[in-house]
Amino acid sequence: MADPKDPRPCSIADTLALVGEKYSLLVLREVCLGNGRFDQLVRNIGAPRDILATRLKRLVEAGVLTKRPYSERPQRFEYRPTRAGLELEPVLLTLMEWGNRHLRPDGDRPMVLEHVCGDELVPVVTCRACGDRVRHEDLTPHPQAPGWTVGGPATT
Repeated sequence: MADPKDPRPCSIADTLALVGEKYSLLVLREVCLGNGRFDQLVRNIGAPRDILATRLKRLVEAGVLTKRPYSERPQRFEYRPTRAGLELEPVLLTLMEWGNRHLRPDGDRPMVLEHVCGDELVPVVTCRACGDRVRHEDLTPHPQAPGWTVGGPATT
């Protein structure tokens, strides 16, 4: 049985523990755009250098980014997304689309992404099995963590 003081076991919480720190998703945005050098990241994100260095180290250690030298003297590195990092890109795209719709209703978007088909990308979440668009009312949660129900810790 779950301890009533413990929070719900959750992959969202686990993911946020890694990429939910300030600037982490912005680092990922930049490296996915091809801007992986430290000075580019500082300029494009606006993060303090020490905090950015800490975020980069953590993302490399977690396997979200790789670090490759591009200069020997002085020694400098470029950061690139790993497969795991690229798998977070749809999350960034969905966050961007949400922000465009809800925080920029005037249509003043800072960036538009073009899909290979030539049209503007508007990401949607679809079911892998049937291909239908995912809607809240079509989902049924099934908690898998021992001692937990949808409503919280199971009681005996």
